[in-house]
Amino acid sequence: QVQLVESGGGLVQAGGSLRLSCADSGRTFSSLAMGWFRQALGLEREFVAAISRTGFTEEYADSVQGRFTISRDNAKATVYLRMDSLKPEDTAVYYCAARRDLLPGKEMNDYDYWGQGTQVTVSS
Repeated sequence: QVQLVESGGGLVQAGGSLRLSCADSGRTFSSLAMGWFRQALGLEREFVAAISRTGFTEEYADSVQGRFTISRDNAKATVYLRMDSLKPEDTAVYYCAARRDLLPGKEMNDYDYWGQGTQVTVSS
């Protein structure tokens, strides 16, 4: 059973940093590719970043490339999203997602499991 719980969201000023965490309470984390998506108020959920189950492959949306870094610690069954140089347009609810595959995906339909989301608000 995969259960994902995000944490680390909050309020930060533009230019600041946050690190989101997503922990899996199951025992199969190392078999999962992981992704982060976000949904701003009134907009569709969009891809942010993803990582393969080995951690060797990373994918990023163009809008966050060079500012955000995804990583994972399989021993802790946790995936992270380090967000630097935050902008007001990064304000959204951030969701962690998992798929039973080696490689990450960029589409919502690629993922089988979702967390409940954590709010990130960037003030100008």
